[in-house]
Amino acid sequence: FYMLGSMGLAVPIGLGVALAQPQRRVFALEGDGSILMQLGALATVAARAQKNLAIVIMDNGTYQITGGQPTLTASGADIVAIARGAGLSQSAWAADEGGFEELIDLALREDGPWLIGCRIDHEKPADTTERDPPLIRDRFMRGLGVKK
Repeated sequence: FYMLGSMGLAVPIGLGVALAQPQRRVFALEGDGSILMQLGALATVAARAQKNLAIVIMDNGTYQITGGQPTLTASGADIVAIARGAGLSQSAWAADEGGFEELIDLALREDGPWLIGCRIDHEKPADTTERDPPLIRDRFMRGLGVKK
């Protein structure tokens, strides 16, 4: 469910989906700037200990969506260390692409919650998600199986 600039809400929405559909593996994809705006969500995820939830933090050190201003991760804030401090013991940085794939495989096989951090470049993406709110809502509802 693409958030259309509502920074910091992917993790709470992901937790809600994981709670509502415990038979599914749920992955919440979040940026470093967004998670910094909603750090309390990490403690909530840890307290709930939802086994089917994985969080992927794409850390490019910038608020890409608002113009590329540096985030605090660019000057030393460590999202994985923050997540561990919040109680998410299964939190790790992917060292490289192969390490990322291994961590994703673990999150698919083993109980979570997981937090996987991956450092990415700060270049603008080659493509963007379509930003049509009714279409996004429709795809989300179909993906959840609540709408045909």
